[in-house]
Amino acid sequence: MTRETDLLIVGGGAAGLSAGLYAARSRIDTLLLERMGPGGQLVNVDRVENYPGFPDGIAGHELGPLMAQQAMDAGLAFAYGEAQALRPGAGADGRHLVETDGETFAACAVILAGGSTLARLGVPGEQEFEGRGVSYCATCDGEFFRDRPVVVVGGGDSALDEALYLAEIASSVTIVHRRLSFRGARVMQERILGHPKCRVLWNATVGAIVGEETVSGVELTTGEGASRLDAGGVFIYVGLNPNTAWLQGAVDLDGGGHVVSDGRLQSSVPGVFVAGDLRQFSARQVAASVGDGATAAIWVERFLRGPEAR
Repeated sequence: MTRETDLLIVGGGAAGLSAGLYAARSRIDTLLLERMGPGGQLVNVDRVENYPGFPDGIAGHELGPLMAQQAMDAGLAFAYGEAQALRPGAGADGRHLVETDGETFAACAVILAGGSTLARLGVPGEQEFEGRGVSYCATCDGEFFRDRPVVVVGGGDSALDEALYLAEIASSVTIVHRRLSFRGARVMQERILGHPKCRVLWNATVGAIVGEETVSGVELTTGEGASRLDAGGVFIYVGLNPNTAWLQGAVDLDGGGHVVSDGRLQSSVPGVFVAGDLRQFSARQVAASVGDGATAAIWVERFLRGPEAR
């Protein structure tokens, strides 16, 4: 079965929902294809403090649905399924085809906004103990570790934000960071370094996650040598991998798997645009993703109008 539309947006996170809002308001026949529910990784964020318009911050699980509702109110339609292949220009009249396991979508233009997935450490015990002490979402699993010591691995915004969330639940939070300084926002660094329940192990790496039925600790390597740290849970935030495996060979990707685009956010394929974490040089912030979505939708509208509008 093939469904036709003028614009197909792949991904329902902040970038995709912003693009959908702008496209719907431009009266472009638009479908947003999402594999689960709208909001993307945003719904797992405890508190978003750097999105304009919310001076007291807002929970990610509140902001995501608000974005989705606004886009739906403007007329955006949703379809559900996981994109598995992009076949540029392979459809009737040169439409781009996006295939899922159940159906095919044919669109005059496509916006790739599938976001990213949290990277894995790739150490012994990580896969074995996932769901039994290893987690990638503090707001999802933090309550399981109330009044117990936990480890957070990473030094970016996500790691610091989740460490602060866990500090209100766990007995202690040890942040293991491989560098000598954090990469996250200064305000978050100040909160971490001033929090009585947080401590930082600088220039340290996790070599293995250990335990029996559940996690009991981590094996560390620091400047002082190898050691073991007892912990009931390990929360991992060591970067993001773009969800572009299904795009191999369809559009140009850089060495990190991000979609290469021009100043109009158009990929190497005319009519295929990109927004958010998938884009090369993305800031990987909610506000930036929203801006990308709006920009991509504006250029899609001009693309559909023809060369004279570009």
